[in-house]
Amino acid sequence: MTGDAPSTPLQAADGHAFTLLHCLPAQPRARLLWLPALGVAARHYLPLAQALAAQGIAVYLHEWRGNGSSALRASRAQDWGYREILEFDLPASQQLLALHDQRDGALPWIIGGHSLGGQVACLHAGRVPACFRQLWLVASGTPWWRCFPAPRGWLLPLAYRFLPWLAHRNGVLPGRRLGFGGNEARGLIRDWSRVGLSNRYAAVGLHEDLEGQLRQVQGRARAVVMAHDWLAPTGSMQALLAKLPRVQATTVVLDAATLRVRADHFHWMQAPEPVAEALLRSFD
Repeated sequence: MTGDAPSTPLQAADGHAFTLLHCLPAQPRARLLWLPALGVAARHYLPLAQALAAQGIAVYLHEWRGNGSSALRASRAQDWGYREILEFDLPASQQLLALHDQRDGALPWIIGGHSLGGQVACLHAGRVPACFRQLWLVASGTPWWRCFPAPRGWLLPLAYRFLPWLAHRNGVLPGRRLGFGGNEARGLIRDWSRVGLSNRYAAVGLHEDLEGQLRQVQGRARAVVMAHDWLAPTGSMQALLAKLPRVQATTVVLDAATLRVRADHFHWMQAPEPVAEALLRSFD
């Protein structure tokens, strides 16, 4: 049973208000800041959070701007991209981990995420490399078209040009109708698509070398790949991990027999215990 989880209202430095769900065990041994996939509200990761909390991991479920508890919704008047997430939203969520360290005692911090969440988790770790020495990545990887198998990979550059055009024309990307994400801000789709074309992370309006920052991340990573995930195949995860040369990474591939559900991009969320077990094997 998922049930309700405690939450804390937060406000980013630019005024964006959202709520951070958290599952805190009685005697935690680490704190995990978890980032969802594109268009997925934080509450959908409560089963994963509860499975990890049962093994002593305090889990904090970040909410994407424009989803779930976020006070904003993407529109012609409301736009954002990687810059706002990295500069405003994630520092607000991280501050709650710091407050709980002050209140209950300092613990090791882990950052991780699913799909786009895993990518942005790496970017955030690059901006604050002293804070996170462990990365947990699930069904994630760079969207760079060259790391996807043919023939699908050959078609991706077309998608990476069409989707930003559609978002600009429409004011938002109508992801619900397309079956890809939610109704997404055009700036977010612009930043994501540029990575898909160039394999280089950058954020419009944020004058930092995000690629260089990735190379400064140190520690360990646990990467979980789903055996039949065409949205984040093994090559995509490997290309993301290659951007972290100072991180010792271990990759595990989970099949349907292990997961007891389809081994694809989203079905594992229905029964996340095997994923939690795979992540926990890396934790001392």
